[in-house]
Amino acid sequence: MPSCPALFISAPASGQGKTTITAGLARYHRRQGRRVRVFKTGPDFLDPMILARASGAPVLSLDLWMVGEQACRELLAQAAAEADLILIEGVMGLYDGTPSSADLASAFGVPVVAVISAKAMAQTFGALAFGLAHFRPGLPFHGVFANRVGSARHAQMLQEALPSGLRWTGHIASADAIELPERHLGLHQAGEVDDLDTRLERAADALAQTPLAELPPAVEFTAPATTHHALPRLLDGKHIAIARDAAFSFIYPANVTLLETLGAQVSYFSPLADQPVPESADAVYLPGGYPELHAATLSRNARTADAIRAHAAAGKAIVAECGGMLYLLEQLTDTQGATTPMLGLLPGHATMQTRFTALGMQQLVGLHGAMTGHTFHYSKLTTTLTPQRTATRPQADAPGEAVFRAGPIVATYMHAYWPSNPAFAAALFHGEVF
Repeated sequence: MPSCPALFISAPASGQGKTTITAGLARYHRRQGRRVRVFKTGPDFLDPMILARASGAPVLSLDLWMVGEQACRELLAQAAAEADLILIEGVMGLYDGTPSSADLASAFGVPVVAVISAKAMAQTFGALAFGLAHFRPGLPFHGVFANRVGSARHAQMLQEALPSGLRWTGHIASADAIELPERHLGLHQAGEVDDLDTRLERAADALAQTPLAELPPAVEFTAPATTHHALPRLLDGKHIAIARDAAFSFIYPANVTLLETLGAQVSYFSPLADQPVPESADAVYLPGGYPELHAATLSRNARTADAIRAHAAAGKAIVAECGGMLYLLEQLTDTQGATTPMLGLLPGHATMQTRFTALGMQQLVGLHGAMTGHTFHYSKLTTTLTPQRTATRPQADAPGEAVFRAGPIVATYMHAYWPSNPAFAAALFHGEVF
């Protein structure tokens, strides 16, 4: 039964600085020569990019519904067997969502530290900390950490406000040189923050002076009792080309690992660099990302566009998610009203909005059963295509995202977590999903 020091970094809400603290802590312990494995709770592509840079290792998702409890248990046990420290960053507030960060921490006995932004707050800090610690009896609560503290006196007031029995794990000041920049959909991508490593080093330096930097208690992570069976090589001999750059970057590392485990050869190309799809590719995956921020460049890059069109004309599979689907449409309009032609392989027009148009977990059922995932986008789609299937939402009657089929193309707003159903994932690239 592997054991490893582990800590769950949560907060009362989004925007408290969880990612900054988790990334700084990962960088600090990495500097000490420790092997750090970081996980992110729930569906997320942006935070894991930052956390991977900080820790030097891929960041995988944990979610009791999307990933599944048994798969989460297996991932944690694998990490505990090879790491000196496990850090898990929560999602939203500690008790938000079903399942929540608290559900995940409780399921695996990982002690929770609540990061609270103390800006414009004094004694209420103690009340908020007390509520987070005691709202659910039995939650393994480790302590609280104050972020964005104004002065030494402010920190003293916050610490003195804590009720007896609550552990103070320190504080850091508000600093633009440490905070991570944000925009719609979340943080900037790691590759777009020029001074990211400098920010991570500053965060690590600040945290080094706090009790939070001490190694947390060891947690025993029990591997699943069921015998692990090798997955059949359902994609043996398949060459899958994945678009990957600043416009197409919303890729679960676990999805790529699954493709390779199923026998596929995986390669990458950049539409932003006008790179063609390799002629040897049997299938193309166009993931989500920010095509709206790069629409003019994508529209000009004829080499990539012609290669994708030729790939489709040859009847070869294309799997497109969210931003990847927008790239295949006829037109894309940004929030300023500027309309740019896209590839025209799917009839339709997407228009960017200033607020979320869809957010939440999704499940899609096909010939091979159900596959889990999520949706997260700011655009609205107008198309003449008839949905081949419609995803469903857990704990809700409202329909989820439509899935469209046009020749060899399968396209949807839903971001699928392929390890939830490897046979379904393989079928996507064989054109045998529905």
